[in-house]
Amino acid sequence: MGSMDLEEVGNGNGNGLPRLPRLGKKAKYTRMDAEVNEEEAEGELSTTGRSRAAQSRRYVFACAVFASLNNVLLGYDVGVMSGCILFIQKDLHITEVQQEVLVGCLSIISLLGSLAGGKTSDAIGRKWTIGLAAVVFQTGAAIMACAPSFLVLMIGRLLAGVGIGFGVMIAPVYIAEISPAVARGSLTSFPEIFINIGILLGYISNYAFSGLSEHINWRIMLGVGILPSVFVGIALFVIPESPRWLVMQKRVDKARSVLMKINETDEDVEQRLAEIEKAASFTGEEGYQEKAVWRELLSPSPAVRRMMIAGFGIQCFQQVTGIDATVYYSPTIFKDAGITSDSKLLAATVAVGFTKTLFILVAIFLIDRVGRKPLLYVSTIGMTTCLFSLGLSLSLLKHELFSTKVGIGVAILAVCGNVAFFSIGIGPICWVLSSEIFPLRLRAQASALGAVGSRVSSGLIAMSFLSVCRILSVGGTFFLFSVISSMSVAFVYKCVPETKGKTLEQIEMLFQNGIEWQRGEVELGDVEHLMQRN
Repeated sequence: MGSMDLEEVGNGNGNGLPRLPRLGKKAKYTRMDAEVNEEEAEGELSTTGRSRAAQSRRYVFACAVFASLNNVLLGYDVGVMSGCILFIQKDLHITEVQQEVLVGCLSIISLLGSLAGGKTSDAIGRKWTIGLAAVVFQTGAAIMACAPSFLVLMIGRLLAGVGIGFGVMIAPVYIAEISPAVARGSLTSFPEIFINIGILLGYISNYAFSGLSEHINWRIMLGVGILPSVFVGIALFVIPESPRWLVMQKRVDKARSVLMKINETDEDVEQRLAEIEKAASFTGEEGYQEKAVWRELLSPSPAVRRMMIAGFGIQCFQQVTGIDATVYYSPTIFKDAGITSDSKLLAATVAVGFTKTLFILVAIFLIDRVGRKPLLYVSTIGMTTCLFSLGLSLSLLKHELFSTKVGIGVAILAVCGNVAFFSIGIGPICWVLSSEIFPLRLRAQASALGAVGSRVSSGLIAMSFLSVCRILSVGGTFFLFSVISSMSVAFVYKCVPETKGKTLEQIEMLFQNGIEWQRGEVELGDVEHLMQRN
């Protein structure tokens, strides 16, 4: 029995070869094949993951671009009106007061669109609110281009203002809701970038058509503004609805489908969906079903009050430092500095437009790398310096303490410096902050209120600039702007939190716990600790 067992062990396969070594060889080759297959599978997964990540980044980028197209309309209107007003005055023989009303009323009227935009976007969605904004603006621009009188011109201006109000309010909200946290600052600054591109296009249009007759040139300048809104119609067939809005509408499967396109991994999709659902359900947990959004904004909790002070305050400071007066009335500023030719005035404004656009492109690369607050400090301090320098140079010119040539150079440099510092900080960051600091249940309406504050401030500055200049002089007016700008530095230090790299839900947690308000800076680890504790 023992010999038989030995024989079976030694020759059990019938060919005299030991079975165990052979089995060992077979197992060895099997393991090598498995290792090769695992490496190939890992390589395929890695390639697929990289491909999906690249696709999602491209898709989110395209959505941000298309959603920002309406902001080209606002920028174009601001830029083109600075030149149009010179020719409208000559063609329709309007007074100085009518000039101020025509220029400034768009910002005031746009608040109607911004106020209605929050409720409209909650009802029909972020995407279709973008389309509605383009349609309303298109109608107004067409009426302005064909206006035979100041009254008809004002009717078109009012319609254009409502459309701009919709667009200004909804673009940052939509982009913030589809963007990953790591790129949200850069992407949410797209609307400000497109405003600057629109301003530059408006300045170029002024210069290009200024040689035509005074009855025709300003109409063409205004009519060209219709073209960007055509591309918005195309965009509606490309961009998806906001996943956060879809969750609010109980369309979770559709929200998941959108998140699959804008996130790099399935795990990210499920994590983001869970966070959004939790934020949306927070309304029910805290009893907000019985408490209307507007009532909460009018009687805010301490956390919401902190959000409102930060969001609305930065919106107002963006405008009361005189940026729209600088852009709308740059020909007036340069004329006060000593430039007399219309063509040279418009050429100088083109330089301002190029500067403004160039530095907003710089901001997009820095906002998620450097952070919001450092850029705000650079921006507000730099603007204060440039505004003071502009006021000083114009005042010295008035008293003939400067040569005209030097005065013109200093004035152009100060105006370009002012718009550069604006574009690198408070310009884009204002919209980033206002779209990311409010909780989901309040985001649309609170952003609408912030846009209202911005537009009202802009309108008041634009409608009073010429009158104030008549009282204080142009130089004195910019001294006043420099004082206001210095106050914005203190506001940023005291009231504005750093939100770089934090999800929208983590930012909400900061304000709820009040840590950011007390300490001024909070690291992401602190937020994670707070979330775990809760």
